[in-house]
Amino acid sequence: MESQYLKRCLGSCLRKGLAEVAERRPADPIEYLAHWIYNYRRVLDEEKKVMLERIELEQEWEVARIELKMLQKVKEEELMIQQKLEEQHQTQLEQEHKELELQNEEGKMLLQQEDQEESDENMIAEFTDRAGVSNLTSVEELDENEQLERMAEAEQESSQPI
Repeated sequence: MESQYLKRCLGSCLRKGLAEVAERRPADPIEYLAHWIYNYRRVLDEEKKVMLERIELEQEWEVARIELKMLQKVKEEELMIQQKLEEQHQTQLEQEHKELELQNEEGKMLLQQEDQEESDENMIAEFTDRAGVSNLTSVEELDENEQLERMAEAEQESSQPI
């Protein structure tokens, strides 16, 4: 049981350390092995620290990638919203332009109508103001009954002796 513990905890370290001592053959092998084991432990701690930092960096990179994807989605949504707003604004501008054109057409028609009426009035005035043309008086329109009554009155007046 003790040998299992020693193999598990010190096996690799002692094997590598003793191989190093056998290769170098230092003057004080115990002190050399002690320093080598201390250095081995420091290297293992640094490797562990580097490994933890690498894991932490990978996690940070993953978080950064996720944030970047979210930012890209937000920008895409913002562009879509902006495009929709521009389309709505363009539609509104087109509607306002059409309304203005209709109002302009209506204004032109009113001006033409007023010009026509003025032209008609001027033409009537020209006919009545010409030299050699007698002034036209307005003619009163009467319906048939009124005309018959006036004719009858005119005949009675002409038939009465003066």
